[in-house]
Amino acid sequence: MRPLLVAVCLLLVSPITGHWWAAGSHVVLDPTMICKKTRRLRGRLAEICRKEPALLKEISKGVALGTRECQFQFRNRRWNCTAVRRSLRKVLMRDTRETGFVNAITAAGVTFAVTRACSMGELIECSCDKAIKGECETPLFKSHSAANGTSATSAAEGEWQWGGCGDNVNFGYRRSKDFMDAPYRRRSDIKTLVKLHNNDAGRLAIKNFMRTECKCHGLSGSCTLRTCWRKMPPFRDVGNRLKERFDGAAKVIPSNDGRSFMPEGPTIKQPERTDLVYSEDSPDFCLPNRRTGSLGTQGRECNATSPGVDGCELLCCSRGYDTRVVREKVNCKCRFRWCCEVTCKTCVERRSINTCR
Repeated sequence: MRPLLVAVCLLLVSPITGHWWAAGSHVVLDPTMICKKTRRLRGRLAEICRKEPALLKEISKGVALGTRECQFQFRNRRWNCTAVRRSLRKVLMRDTRETGFVNAITAAGVTFAVTRACSMGELIECSCDKAIKGECETPLFKSHSAANGTSATSAAEGEWQWGGCGDNVNFGYRRSKDFMDAPYRRRSDIKTLVKLHNNDAGRLAIKNFMRTECKCHGLSGSCTLRTCWRKMPPFRDVGNRLKERFDGAAKVIPSNDGRSFMPEGPTIKQPERTDLVYSEDSPDFCLPNRRTGSLGTQGRECNATSPGVDGCELLCCSRGYDTRVVREKVNCKCRFRWCCEVTCKTCVERRSINTCR
């Protein structure tokens, strides 16, 4: 547990944001480094680094979760959320749309992992959420029709009471905020303001979209009793939602008060808390560039028939593409035999693979 505590603490307080985010990818800082910098930490972050290794473990899981989701969402784009260390550091040192998405999805991942750990009873600091509409021990809903001896199915529809423990998203939200925001709260430069805003947008992509789930109880599915609780949305939904925010992200500039930001142009609406923002334009990521961290798109697989971002025209930046044909063995001519057996033949299929020049 000690190497994990060391790695997470150092990554979270590093002045280069790419360092801590890389903990969830294949780029992990040397785990043999001793957590010497914890002596310089103050407040809640220092306390957690020193005394709560179980929470640090869940934070590490959340970072990894955010990394995987980022790579899924950008798998077909010029920048594919690469985990290559030399590229990632350069990308995250800037203040582009891509950086904003990484910060948001990572904060969301930490929120999700910590909240889930609470619900699973894996953290002694928290439990599932008992605060909504009374305690978990509150008697479940009993329909009036059931009490009179009639069918309860129709009466129970649309009526219920809280009778279970929900996901404690408020705890996950607070702990994500402690870790992601603590090193930056006393700053007011534009990069910090944008980072904190995007961190919160990521957390709100979970907190604002909690859903109610219910389970019916009763003889023959009569639903005479119904237990309901609040549950987090699937993390894929969170990633999809933040990807939409990425596509509509607003460019901002510092306000005159020096403590906030404003849209760059008069035609851009004021961003809401759930929107993503950025202050620097993104590079095109077409060609390798050490300064920006771009690895280029040469050798990337593309779709020759797609007009979208995964199409060869856009992904290859109009440089053209090469095509090769590969043969693959697949199951075919499958037949069901009575009883309970499926037999298939092996066929060879040809598939064209297009790669950017």
